[in-house]
Amino acid sequence: MDPRSTRRLLTGLLVVLLAGCTLARSGQDSRSAGPSTTSAPATSAPPGTAAGAPTPAGLREAVTVEGIRAHLVALQAAADRHDGNRAAGSPGYDASVDYVVSQLRAAGYTPEVQRFQASQFRERNRPVLELADRGGTDLELDGDHRTFEFSGSGDVTAPVQPVDLRLPPGQAPDSSTSGCEPPDFTGFPRGAVALLQRGTCPFRAKVDNAQRAGAAAAVIFNEGQAGRTEVPAGTLGGPGITLPVLAVSFQIGQRLAAAGTDQRLRVRTDTESTGRPTSNVLVELPGADPDRVIMAGGHLDSVAAGPGINDNASGSATLLEIARQLAGTRPTHTIRFAWWGAEELGLLGSRHYVAGLDDAERERIALYLNLDMVGSPNFRRLVYDGDAQGAPAGSEVVERVLTSQLRGEGLAVGETAPGNGSDHAPFAAAGIPVGGLFTGADETKSTEDQTAFGGTGGPADPCYHDRCDDLDNLDLEVLDQMADAAATAIATFARDTDPVDRAG
Repeated sequence: MDPRSTRRLLTGLLVVLLAGCTLARSGQDSRSAGPSTTSAPATSAPPGTAAGAPTPAGLREAVTVEGIRAHLVALQAAADRHDGNRAAGSPGYDASVDYVVSQLRAAGYTPEVQRFQASQFRERNRPVLELADRGGTDLELDGDHRTFEFSGSGDVTAPVQPVDLRLPPGQAPDSSTSGCEPPDFTGFPRGAVALLQRGTCPFRAKVDNAQRAGAAAAVIFNEGQAGRTEVPAGTLGGPGITLPVLAVSFQIGQRLAAAGTDQRLRVRTDTESTGRPTSNVLVELPGADPDRVIMAGGHLDSVAAGPGINDNASGSATLLEIARQLAGTRPTHTIRFAWWGAEELGLLGSRHYVAGLDDAERERIALYLNLDMVGSPNFRRLVYDGDAQGAPAGSEVVERVLTSQLRGEGLAVGETAPGNGSDHAPFAAAGIPVGGLFTGADETKSTEDQTAFGGTGGPADPCYHDRCDDLDNLDLEVLDQMADAAATAIATFARDTDPVDRAG
């Protein structure tokens, strides 16, 4: 038996033993998740002091990496039982939801499962990309292009029209704004193929603008910095795009840009998009002051390629253990936790939630804290930059609390621009202060990063969006450190949101 099979067998045995302990201790909840439910360690005594309010030190002590790992074991088991993944709308995702709900109920909460409609994408045939006038022979395209998820179908041969490209690329990621604003397409010839560069705004925003400008197809190439040269893997978030959209490497993008507008390009895709239901999980710990809410969340879904244990069972399990250990406390301000569905399809769960808030509900939310990939094996220890472009006022206060906790433990800390790639983005767009923790994805670590954080010069997570993103794909030490930072921020702002409120 190979090591991975052995690990899965042991994982299954551990899940059975833990589930048996749960039943022996408390009996089976009639509304529980059935076979997918396993037990995490019992909650500690409430980590509070005055008036039952949780303290940062008390919550850090109560939230352990062993407790978090027990949830990770259960989420791995959910994937193992259901085709190896926990993708939104799949049985593996539903089992993950059941597990989170059962754990919250056992801790005394009344969780809400918020249903919404996500979408499913299927590619019926492989895409085609070739320079029609030259037979495609001058471009080595094999392996250098792929269809964007939720691309439309079509077979287009038309001139290439570059759109506000940044060549050579800027030194930092997201320095290109190609296609992010409708004015980028001023004078765009209808029926042309829009050549776009990755950066700054979501892929969907670029393609929406291209479609409105009359493009017949779109090709998006990677931005060009270290770690951003290969073919980008991306989604357009859902149906609604009718033109074919392909992703290409930075090298191919450069060649297409140099080909000139007299060069005709063939772009062909054959795709199908359908709807599917999925869900968010939300739960609230009432505070003495119901007028202020602090939120913390992370996405529960994986990609279809694998179980998604670092991305993002790591964040989901950390939030679950924090929520469990807070059960029975009485914070000053209400704490609301969220486990988002369909983040990997374009932040659909968090977008659905924020879009459903009226003005009064938005005003109640003092801040949102996001946990996405907090256990990367070749980690960088990163905090969302609260002064970055697009971060609402007050976000810098959240950054200071997270950074102070980590540096107070003698740990190196870096900043990362929040951008639009995770579930904080809809909150930031609504003007709600945001913060977050992140340990890296597929980007290459620089020499400076290696000096600061250790590790190698490879990607922070070599199993990013791959089937090997399993229980072996974690650094438990950094996961523990990030859990302490999250617990500190949640307990701090649950007691007092005034510094964030004043900054706003």
